Amino acid sequence: MLARRVACDQDAETRHILDCFRDRLKRLVQVEPLLDLLHFLEPDRKDRIKAKFREEGNISAAALLIDEIIHSKNCAQGWSRELITALETVGCKHAAKYVLNSPPEPTEEAENDSCVRLIDLLQLTLVNMKTADVCAHCRALGLLTLEDQENILKLTENQGNIGGARLLLKRLVKNEAGWFSKFLQALEDTEHRELVRELRGEPCNEDGEAHVQHKSSPATDKEFHQAATGSLRKTGKQQWSNIIPLFRLDTPLLVSRDIVLRDYQMEVARPALEEKNIIICLPTGSGKTRVAVYITKEHLERRKQMGQPGKVVVLVNKVPLVEQHYKAEFGRFLKHQYSVERVSGASQLKISFPQIIEQNDIIICTAQILENSLVKAKNGDEDGIKLSQFTLMVIDECHHTKKGGVYNHIMIRYLKQKHQNQVLKKQEKSPVALPQILGLTASPGVGGAMSQQRAEEHILQICANLDAFTIKTKTFEEEEAKTPYKRIARAEERKEDPFGDVIKKIMDEIHEHADLKPLCEPGTQNYEQWVVQKEQNAAKEENQKVRVCAEHLRQYNEALHQSNTIRMSDAFRFLNKYHNEELKTKSSPDEEGTVTITDTERFLFTLFKDNKEKLQELMGKPQYENNNLAQLKTNILKEFSTRERARGIIFTRTRLSAIALCQWIQENPKFDEVGVSASYLIGGGDQSVVKPMTAAEQKDVLNKFRDGQINVLIATTVAEEGLDIAECNFVIRYCLVTNEIAMIQARGRGRAEDSSYTLVAEAGSGVAERESVNEYREKMMSKAIAKVCKMNRADYEKKIREFQMQAIMEEKVKIKKKLQKGMMKEPPSKISLSCRQCSVFVCSGEDIEKIENMHHVNVTPQFSELFIVRENASLQQRLLDYETNGVIACKNCGLQQWGSMMLYKSIECPCLHIKNFVVTYGSKKKTFSKWSELPIKFPAFDYTQHADFLVEDSGEEEDMETD
Repeated sequence: MLARRVACDQDAETRHILDCFRDRLKRLVQVEPLLDLLHFLEPDRKDRIKAKFREEGNISAAALLIDEIIHSKNCAQGWSRELITALETVGCKHAAKYVLNSPPEPTEEAENDSCVRLIDLLQLTLVNMKTADVCAHCRALGLLTLEDQENILKLTENQGNIGGARLLLKRLVKNEAGWFSKFLQALEDTEHRELVRELRGEPCNEDGEAHVQHKSSPATDKEFHQAATGSLRKTGKQQWSNIIPLFRLDTPLLVSRDIVLRDYQMEVARPALEEKNIIICLPTGSGKTRVAVYITKEHLERRKQMGQPGKVVVLVNKVPLVEQHYKAEFGRFLKHQYSVERVSGASQLKISFPQIIEQNDIIICTAQILENSLVKAKNGDEDGIKLSQFTLMVIDECHHTKKGGVYNHIMIRYLKQKHQNQVLKKQEKSPVALPQILGLTASPGVGGAMSQQRAEEHILQICANLDAFTIKTKTFEEEEAKTPYKRIARAEERKEDPFGDVIKKIMDEIHEHADLKPLCEPGTQNYEQWVVQKEQNAAKEENQKVRVCAEHLRQYNEALHQSNTIRMSDAFRFLNKYHNEELKTKSSPDEEGTVTITDTERFLFTLFKDNKEKLQELMGKPQYENNNLAQLKTNILKEFSTRERARGIIFTRTRLSAIALCQWIQENPKFDEVGVSASYLIGGGDQSVVKPMTAAEQKDVLNKFRDGQINVLIATTVAEEGLDIAECNFVIRYCLVTNEIAMIQARGRGRAEDSSYTLVAEAGSGVAERESVNEYREKMMSKAIAKVCKMNRADYEKKIREFQMQAIMEEKVKIKKKLQKGMMKEPPSKISLSCRQCSVFVCSGEDIEKIENMHHVNVTPQFSELFIVRENASLQQRLLDYETNGVIACKNCGLQQWGSMMLYKSIECPCLHIKNFVVTYGSKKKTFSKWSELPIKFPAFDYTQHADFLVEDSGEEEDMETD
């Protein structure tokens, strides 16, 4: 009896509450799913409410539902409890709290209202989100029910991405307070950084990271609410942007940065979570790095729980990737909990690498920096580090772990220690700790294999190099629809090429002058290799006639390539600039007078001058242009005229062609008419022909591409691998085919829905045929990975051990051969360097010292008389303990660069690049591309000795001034 009376009282109170909070509840209730759970309502009442829903929408239907409940006299006793349970079940927990008469505090309610209004204000921008991805993350974070998710996905399928996004946003705002920060995290996790920044109203700082402020006090919340209310009345987006920086409410999830993995990501991560060495092979854009961040977090947490220290090193093969992994992944998700630091050649940190290792939990660095420090440790240097200091090593783009690569040098040390540990265990001694290995790649390739068996061996070799327990991959049946549509656009062969004929005629005259007989057709890659070899041999033989001719032939060969891929005018400008600069260097007087021009150089300058007018005339005739450009133009215009918002990348072979194609697009009004905005992206390594892009310039271009200021990137292979580039809906490889890895990486850039991948190639060039070979190799690779994954465990481990023992033995033989050469025992004075251009003597090996076991410098007074210093903006970058300010060049010939001027701890040190010299040892002359190829041990740079000398020198000068 008492229970019945309590129930009646509760029902009466609930009616009163529904009436009081009517306006609030009608915006929070999800009518359609709720009706299915309200058994106390009569069927005809439900039908009226459903009809209202269909005709006037959710709010009107909710208002009718509230009215029906309040005025109904036939509701079964206890209906109020049923209503509350139903509201909680369908995800309307916020509404349930109001019905329970537990509304939020007024300030919290006002803050939540401001969030709802903000979503409404920015809805036109937010509906461009990747609805399916955001929906999955919102579901994982508890913002949506399973039914909500199914309805959103169904609507997305039927009405498109925007329709689904609108339903998602409508559903989100019905959650209880705290939903906004979870929604921001869902957006961050799905790579919607611009939407997050817009919702937060956060400008970027100099590092490109949004400033994060935390809720500080009720006064701050009140200030935000008052300012936001006034701003929202104006409904102005610009005014709102001034208010949002105050908005740092309900942020605990943003701070904790929980990482939500998809099922396939968790599946590939599982062996690594069990502390096994693995390779994760997932397509570009499928979240490999996010998986690595999750594994890193779990690894450090597990070590902490066990009371053991944990230290993670993340290795990359490109400097820009250090900053990218720090900002976009490891730093973003883990720096609130762990100390994360990044180190590269471009770092400005003023402490040593071992100190950085000691003071941080996670270190992101280029592999070469780690290798240099490992070498120091091996040589007994206190400034070195050991692999045993790490507990987890993540290797990005791990397919580069092969012979000769820096990744492999590091892993050879690992394998040797692992083998030694087995010996130590047999001797009942403690083994040396080794880190767990996690390799990441989008494509391990097949290593040039021509058969399925060789492809499998290649995959096993990569697994052995990384000591992998297994290679984990995932075939995405659901992702196949997202694979870019592929086509080959063949351009007609050139019928006439009078411009190229003139260049070939010039080259023939040079061949005759230098008595050279090429074995292949000019304008080809084979010719390039042949002429480079001729130049190297001539430099060793001090045959200046052949050497200079070979250098000019190389430029003409490049011009032929350019005229076949870009405009004839671009090829002419390239040649004209080269000859002008050479002539200027040869004829510009310095303090010692004009540099002498040889008869061969005079012949070459005259030859170009005699043909210059003819080349200029021909480049002005469009009928002789190559057909590749016309085909490229057709494809770009098609992409921009058939898509609502086109965004794409054009890959090309050389830096010169990237710059020239960008200029061609910018100068063509047809592209402007369809909204093309282009820029180029090239690498940062120094080259004599083209000024490289600095890391800051690359970053600026990529940011503009993400923001939409640029919608077409013309890039060299620097953009194929690793770099975080916004999703594209078209990718074009322009007259460019390399290997299956590059093809997969480039195609993976087309990650947007309905994307296309096009190869533009001239008919008969062989490019399309090589692409077919790459497609065949890609299939071989997939089969090989599947076969390796299914191998019997014993057979797999036996094969891996064989490859590892072979690698260890090869390394031992290599070291033994170096020692047998005997050159290591010879003093540096046994070698001498001469200018590669003019053969003038430069210095003896005894004048050379090494800085940081890496940079070869000559600071002798006599050497300073032999070179001139030129400014080079591309080299003005600060490194760990030194900076480079310019290039040094031969004073005798005025042409040959010798290296760079380096400021090391305030001492100017001319740093020599061995590729610019001919090395004489005994009676033999050789050329080298790296100092490491020359087995001579140079002494370490004695900083104290040189500093003392400079101090004494400056002291004498001061005395003279005083006198």
